[in-house]
Amino acid sequence: LRMVQVKLIITGDDFGYCPRRNQGIVDCFLAGAVSNVSLLVNGSAAADAAKLARRYNIPIGLHANLSEGSPVCEMLKTNSSLLNQDGFFHGKMGFRTALSKGLLNMSEVKQELKAQVELFRELTGHLPPHMDGHQHVHVLPEVRHVFAEVLEEYGIKYTRVPIEPGLHNCDWIPPSLMDFYLGVEEDSFNTVDVFTKHGIRWPDIYIGLSTMGKNMSVSSIWSAIDSAIQEVTSTHPTPQSRTVTIELMVHPGYPSVPPVGGCGEGPDDFSQSWERLHELQTLIKPELRSHYKSRNIQLCSFKDL
Repeated sequence: LRMVQVKLIITGDDFGYCPRRNQGIVDCFLAGAVSNVSLLVNGSAAADAAKLARRYNIPIGLHANLSEGSPVCEMLKTNSSLLNQDGFFHGKMGFRTALSKGLLNMSEVKQELKAQVELFRELTGHLPPHMDGHQHVHVLPEVRHVFAEVLEEYGIKYTRVPIEPGLHNCDWIPPSLMDFYLGVEEDSFNTVDVFTKHGIRWPDIYIGLSTMGKNMSVSSIWSAIDSAIQEVTSTHPTPQSRTVTIELMVHPGYPSVPPVGGCGEGPDDFSQSWERLHELQTLIKPELRSHYKSRNIQLCSFKDL
């Protein structure tokens, strides 16, 4: 690989989910293993997360959540198309089903997204420099337009578009999960024009589906980064001095212990699993950071782009 300058944003998602998630993400940040975080403002430990970000000077953006737990907008907490019969968001797949059946009111989606931006500002004292979607809801049909309008209204420049190079070659991903990932990818391709039209930007490369949970290893991160750089440099032959920007999405933390945590209805299975801890232990390995140095890779956050 030619010596391309690489700017790598390693984003710890789900900051604010529970105290153990917050602690794990902070430990990663202090170890130089995470360079950016994405806050769930409806997470049970969101206020604590915002304090920690301020204390340790951790770059923080918004992880917009329409699928897990409770809305933050007061008007939508009781009677809204975003809620199931138990009074919570529809869930990762339930949200997609309700959307495909035309049951979701897009003005309520917009109302909730704006309420989350406002709460983010209240908690942190500033607008989010970047905003993405929990469980990738922001690239779904219809939602993508509303999401883009909200970002444009607030002047939020950056988002995430989860199209991962080399995803199709990852034969270790089970078929049911791969189907979900390929759906996310297709939705992302269809979102590119919408985000572009609204002047929203995102890094050159996204990585994170192939390296989630138990699939994360030093070598899986390396091969994902290397194949991504390879792809960008081969498809866009450019001067040697080109800077390539990459976002690596990660989910480190100490496993949640119920009933503490979650976004209103307790922690989900992935949050309680050992896979969170596995990500944390992998990300803090010193050989990862020495590899960044040898490859001319600089860790940064969205405001450094």
